[in-house]
Amino acid sequence: MARSGRRNRDRRDRSSGVNQRPWRQIKNPFPPLEILDEAGLSAIENAALTILEEIGMDFLHPRAHDILKAAGADHEAGTDRIRFDRALIQESVAKAPSRYKLYARNPAHNLEIGGSWLTFGAVSSPPNVSDASGGRRPGNKQDFDNLLRLGQTLNCIHLFGGYPVEPVDLEPSTRHLDCLASFVRLSDKLYHAYSLGRARILDGLEIARIARGISDEQFCREPSLTTVINTSSPLRLDGPMIEGMIEMATRNQCMIITPFTLSGAMAPATIAGALAQQHAEALAGITFAQIVKAGCPVMYGGFTSNVDMKSGAPAFGTPEYAKAVIAGGQLARRIGVPYRTSGVNAANGVDSQAAYEAMMSLWPAVMAHGNMIKHAAGWMEGGLTASFEKMVIDAELLQMMTDFLLPLEVNDDTLGLEAIREVGPGGHFFGSAHTLARFETAFYPPLLSDWRNFESWDEAGQPLTVDHASRLVSELLAGYQPPPLDPAISDELDAFIAKRREAGGVAA
Repeated sequence: MARSGRRNRDRRDRSSGVNQRPWRQIKNPFPPLEILDEAGLSAIENAALTILEEIGMDFLHPRAHDILKAAGADHEAGTDRIRFDRALIQESVAKAPSRYKLYARNPAHNLEIGGSWLTFGAVSSPPNVSDASGGRRPGNKQDFDNLLRLGQTLNCIHLFGGYPVEPVDLEPSTRHLDCLASFVRLSDKLYHAYSLGRARILDGLEIARIARGISDEQFCREPSLTTVINTSSPLRLDGPMIEGMIEMATRNQCMIITPFTLSGAMAPATIAGALAQQHAEALAGITFAQIVKAGCPVMYGGFTSNVDMKSGAPAFGTPEYAKAVIAGGQLARRIGVPYRTSGVNAANGVDSQAAYEAMMSLWPAVMAHGNMIKHAAGWMEGGLTASFEKMVIDAELLQMMTDFLLPLEVNDDTLGLEAIREVGPGGHFFGSAHTLARFETAFYPPLLSDWRNFESWDEAGQPLTVDHASRLVSELLAGYQPPPLDPAISDELDAFIAKRREAGGVAA
């Protein structure tokens, strides 16, 4: 008996020449994992509100002072310090939406955010890049574009949560124009613009509008751009980020408020204390966004992990990181907003450490019901390097995770009673009609995993995973096809970038 048509369609996509799943967004069917009981959750929440009431948070921009004072926050004269009454926090955060849609240039790649919906983002923002042939090197535009091509081709990547690597060979004043143009031309998935001051984010907003070929009114109704707002932990929000927040909120675009709370460095050397500070900073950022524009889409970002106390280096994929990720999901659900987390590691090479730390990050991120898992493919060295081979290895993890989240089908067909009758005691199922009907669709189709036995190794010897990944990178890039772009949109994009370049871009 053949499998259902739905399952056959789901099983393989050979359009790229490489065995991978079709593009799809998935819902998490499992209840969210919880690590905190009600008493612990309430204690962290109360500690966060106490921080904002009694210690306060610095907002390093006079316009933010005016906006917050007008809303009822307390501004300490002569300083940047803002203190929040907990009623103002709770009233403001309650206005943030719990669910919304993000609109891509290609409507087939629109994403649902919130609830049980799950999205995976590619590596973003490392200063360096590496691959097997060229080694580790500073970020550059050629690798930037190739990482975009790879992310576009890998169906398990839903969006770009930032620059896949920082192209330091481009002029800083116009770098954002070149990078955003590449996002539009080389991919039709959702992407990110950095909130590094008002001018850069205004350029990003206009390019996102042009890319979709829509009016400003429709753009403001349909969020099409994401940005990460990192607090300067502990307890500060800097001027460029604040300017970006104001413009993004005003245009109703998606902000991911993410404290950078590494326990022992920028936060207390206990996970509970780091979570209390994370929650305080996230609440302050979400409150500010909702005061600027009530109902604008936001996410609660969790990035709490520990540092190595001997070197000060960030550590990821640790038990502490996993606990913080799960607790962060509970805190996000507590206030009713979508949750951003990350699939990260601190390994220096594409090795077993990179694999086990990545999986130790991915499992809690998924089971905590992360709605957006950033850095889920290609992140290396604690965020200092984007790796081509690691991006493909991580794609294997994401495909396996996606298959794991699919329902287990139990029906007359899948129970296989006729096959068991056919084979009977002591036989085998390799040649049964039931097996042959499922020869290519029965089980997870590996993108990368090599399940050959010793006798089938080639003359070169044992096939290593990193070598297999390097070959797949080449195949995927060779099979890349740029997504179609309306010529009128292309012309409008060229004209806008030329105009901004002639004006000098943005002062460094």
